[in-house]
Amino acid sequence: MSMQTSEDELTEDERRGLELIRETGGIHQSNFWKELDVSSRKGSRIVESLVEKEMIDREETVYEGHNTYHLSPTAADLDFSLLMAGDMLSPFVGDEEVDAQSDTFSQWVMNLAYEE
Repeated sequence: MSMQTSEDELTEDERRGLELIRETGGIHQSNFWKELDVSSRKGSRIVESLVEKEMIDREETVYEGHNTYHLSPTAADLDFSLLMAGDMLSPFVGDEEVDAQSDTFSQWVMNLAYEE
């Protein structure tokens, strides 16, 4: 059961934290609280809350010799519009090799051109 929280339900600190993570595209928790200018304890609480609300992802990592977490926007939060041409998703998104000479790719590029 996913608790989808809307952004207007966030506290001011949570909103600032989420914005920072989105703007950086991902930040280490050890830098997160410094950037926000809050205590590490308060930073951890903000992170906990955003993870619980499924607004960010948190992965354990080692940074500058210390164990910390890497915080990043959730996939649902990413902007896929840059991969779109009309209603076609870029053929380079996916597992299979795409031949740049292929019809699929040419068609995608043509769609990009027609959007202008």
